[in-house]
Amino acid sequence: MEIPRHVAIILDGNGRWAKKHGMPRNYGHTQGAKNVETICREAWDMGIKYLTVYAFSTENWARPKDEVNALMKLLRNYMKNCIKTAEKNHMRVRVIGDKSKLDADIQESIQRLEESSKGQDGLNFQIAINYGSRDEMLRGMKQMLADYKADKFTLEELDEQRFESYLDTKDIPAPDLLIRTSGEQRLSNYLLWQLAYSELYFTDVAWPDFTKKELEKAILDYNNRDRRFGGIGDAPDAKGQ
Repeated sequence: MEIPRHVAIILDGNGRWAKKHGMPRNYGHTQGAKNVETICREAWDMGIKYLTVYAFSTENWARPKDEVNALMKLLRNYMKNCIKTAEKNHMRVRVIGDKSKLDADIQESIQRLEESSKGQDGLNFQIAINYGSRDEMLRGMKQMLADYKADKFTLEELDEQRFESYLDTKDIPAPDLLIRTSGEQRLSNYLLWQLAYSELYFTDVAWPDFTKKELEKAILDYNNRDRRFGGIGDAPDAKGQ
C-alpha cells in the first residue's frame, strides 16, 4: 500500500463531540489536543513523513471570548508540553500562520519549541495557528513585492517556486492527502495553494474519536483513487521534486 508522504488534517468536531457526551465545548478541545499526539505517533509508525494540522484559524477569533481564552490557555499548555513530546518522539515541530498576532508568551514558547526540535529526524509536524490561507498569501505577496522593489529579483524570475518561497510552508512538500473530520466538506481557507493537487477525504467521525483505524481507512481510500493525470501522482510537490 502506498503511504502518502504528507497528510494534512482539519481537526473538526471537538465542540460537537463534547456536546454529544454532555460536556462543555472546552472539554472537547482538550480531548482533541490529546488525540493529536496519538495520531502523530501512529502516522510516523505508518510511514508518513509530514503531518500538518489546522489548530486555530484566523476566523476562530470570532468565537465567543470565553472559548477563545480557553483555546489560548490550552495552546499555552500544549506548546510547553510539546517540547518534551517532540524530544521523546523525535519530531520536528513548526508553526505556520501569523504568529505576530499571538500573545508574547505564546510566541516565545513557539520559538523555543521550533528551535529545540529543529534537529529531530522523525515526523515533521506542522501546526497551523492563527492561520488562514488567504492571509498567508497576502502576507507572502507583500513581502515579495517589497523584495521586488528592492531589486532582489526580476519579473522574469517570478514563477511558482519563487512565490511558494514566500509562503509559511516553504521547504515543506505539498500534502498528498487532506483529511477533514466530523462531516463537513469544505476547505475552510486551509492550505488553498498547497492543496491544488491533493486528494480530499471527508469522514463523519469527530476528531476526538479519530483513531489509527480511521487513519488507515483514509489511506486505503487514497490508494483507491485514480491519479493518472492531473492528480497528486503527477504533480510536483512544494519544492518541485
